[in-house]
This record gives sequence, C-alpha cells and structure tokens, in this order.
Amino acid sequence: MPRTTDGDGAPVPQRLLAAATRLFAEQGYDRTSVQEIVEAAGVTKGALYHYFGSKDDLLHEVYARVLRVQQERLDAFANADEPIEKRLRGAAADVVVTTIENLDDAMIFFRSMHHLSPEKNKQVRAERRRYHERFRALVEEGQREGVFSTATPADLVVDYHFGSVHHLSTWYRPDGPMAPQEVADHLADLLLRALRP
Repeated sequence: MPRTTDGDGAPVPQRLLAAATRLFAEQGYDRTSVQEIVEAAGVTKGALYHYFGSKDDLLHEVYARVLRVQQERLDAFANADEPIEKRLRGAAADVVVTTIENLDDAMIFFRSMHHLSPEKNKQVRAERRRYHERFRALVEEGQREGVFSTATPADLVVDYHFGSVHHLSTWYRPDGPMAPQEVADHLADLLLRALRP
C-alpha cells in the first residue's frame, strides 16, 4: 500500500494535487502525462491510482477543492446574522479573493473543463449550479425585502458578477497594481451599485 505521507509529513494526495496543478498550469492538461505528475510528486503511478482513479479525477479535484472552500464560505455569509447587503457584499468579495488565491486552479479548470468525462462534467456543473443558486438566493432575498432593485433579474445579476470572477485568470497578476482584496472590493461594489433601487 502506498505511503500516506512523505518523510516531511506531506500527504501523498496533496503532493499529487500540487504537482498536477503546477504541471497543468504550465503545460496544459492535455500535454501533461501521468508519468510527469508522479515524478514531480515523487511517488509511483500506483500511488496516484490509489488516491485518484485517473488523470481526469485529478483535474476534477483541482476544481472541486476550491469550490468546496467557496461553498462553505458562501454558506457562512448566507447564514450570518447580518443585513442582506452586508452578507451579499461579503460573499461577492470573498469569491473574488478565493479565486485569486487559487488562480492556477481556476485557469486550469476553465481551460480544461472540456477534458472531463461526461459524468465528471455533470457533477461539476451540479456543484457550480448549487453555488450560483445559493448566491442568487441572497440577491433575491434583498430584492424581496426592497433593499435591492428588481429592475434586473437576479439570474442576470449573478451571471454578471461571475462573468467577472471567471475571467480573473485571464488578466489578474499577483505582481500587478491591485491586491486581491482591492479587486474584490471593486467588483463587490460594482455588484451592489447595479442592485441599488
């Protein structure tokens, strides 16, 4: 059975994901071999297949791990005992920051999603839909309470914000003029301005 950790205590699945993320970002999913991933992670192919059934499973997990964190954080904002405007702004800014913090993962996913098997693709779409629906529910709550305008349908407002989030990997640079929180604040403010009655 493959070792769970290396000599430094790093779990093998994390090492595999880190190696795959770096290689997928540098070379592209389709140009990265399983052999390159296991060599970079310092493990055997048997270890990879023990933790991940395929390269497709690694690609899925690159995206799923970020989405899990974002879903947990969105749920915390949505369930907070705060005014709806504050909860939506927090959630809108948070998804920007967490996307920037995981920019390689986002870039890999949007560039390589079409490589997922139909089953994995369906699963990812369901996970994304759940996230977007929860976010949309915050917009709708504010619209029902009269805090946000109903002039623009909630679905369109959500698509507007996430269009910006999904394109971060095409233009944001860590060494650029804006820190992640600054970008997040600007985009969250744009969203709230679009919703003002």
